Amino acid sequence: MGAFSIWHWAIVLLIIGVPVFFAVRSATKPSQNPDSLVGFGGWLMLLAIGQALSPFRTLGELFSSSEGYQQLMPLANGPLAVCGEIVLLLAFAVLQVVVLFAMLRRSPSFKRLFLYQWIAIPVVFILDAVWTSTVLGVPMSQVLARDALVAPIASFVVTGIWVAYVYKSVRVRNTFGGLAVGQVTAA
Repeated sequence: MGAFSIWHWAIVLLIIGVPVFFAVRSATKPSQNPDSLVGFGGWLMLLAIGQALSPFRTLGELFSSSEGYQQLMPLANGPLAVCGEIVLLLAFAVLQVVVLFAMLRRSPSFKRLFLYQWIAIPVVFILDAVWTSTVLGVPMSQVLARDALVAPIASFVVTGIWVAYVYKSVRVRNTFGGLAVGQVTAA
């Protein structure tokens, strides 16, 4: 039952790939009236919903790990390992909330913050794995047991596609006040 067959991957690809294909296609397709593409609509609305839910997903991951934390607490340096992971996940949730508020305020810094959030996904995962391995004195292979890499890699890939959308979309550029490529402001 633990096997992940090719059919499972095909279904995942369809569920993720088809919407991503249409998002990228619509982001690169020129609009009849580009100035009218402003505000939270279209694919940007889907991104906004995902960004609003992302801190809850991170906190849900934190709470779902509570059983594992209870198993680590009796070990030597277990409380330190648990506290380190909690601090990392809470810091990542705070970053997600900062990005959410920048998005809701339509701040021009949203695009850059969203990029930082994307980069933080592997950084948090690597720091967590190294921290846990070092503090508990166990090999990295034991910390990264089973399917530990699947969720962070999938999250990194999907968020990377959204980063590409954020940097290519006319609606995003109009909504967050970015300059068009080649456009220069008067001094």
